[in-house]
Amino acid sequence: MAKVAVYNMEGKEVDKIELNDSIFGVEVNEHLVHMAVLQQLANNRQGTQKAKTRSEVRGGGRKPWIQKGTGHARQGSTRTPQWTGGGVVFAPVPRDYSFKLNKKEKRAALKSALTSRVVENKLVVVDELKLDEIKTKKFAEVLNNLKVEKALVVLNDMDKNVIASAANIPTVKTAQTNELNVFDVLKYDTVVVTKAAVATIEEVYA
Repeated sequence: MAKVAVYNMEGKEVDKIELNDSIFGVEVNEHLVHMAVLQQLANNRQGTQKAKTRSEVRGGGRKPWIQKGTGHARQGSTRTPQWTGGGVVFAPVPRDYSFKLNKKEKRAALKSALTSRVVENKLVVVDELKLDEIKTKKFAEVLNNLKVEKALVVLNDMDKNVIASAANIPTVKTAQTNELNVFDVLKYDTVVVTKAAVATIEEVYA
């Protein structure tokens, strides 16, 4: 089992914990990680893009000129793609980009992402994150003490003071253990997780 240091909000090491190898020490499956990120991005797409084909553009029912004798190329409609105001050749239509991943695949991808963070020493465990009031400056000081900038902060419960304090920092995102996903784990340089959140993740995903 991998051992990692536990820090307090002042950035001082106060303890060490062992991480469960079945979650934080698996063999990294890059293909599943790639598919999980792809799925999340695809599922976020609205798929509402639309353009009109020549059959949907209004007008163009009359033949612009007779077939022969004008010197022009023959034309059947003013709404064909080569005309200004004509339809689009292969026009995009609304569609659903989402696709499914099996539950086991999703779990394996998340475990791979968390393992990669441990291997790269980009997982920082803190004993607790508690603020008496909503204060961005205080939360920024905590991050500075932990020597992290672009971070995903994983909380065990809904702490409104911490979440609101982090909201104004553009390089930080807060998430609860049930919101954890591969994309966010990989997007941010460091994953800051509370000791209680580690226990919950190990309990849920073991």
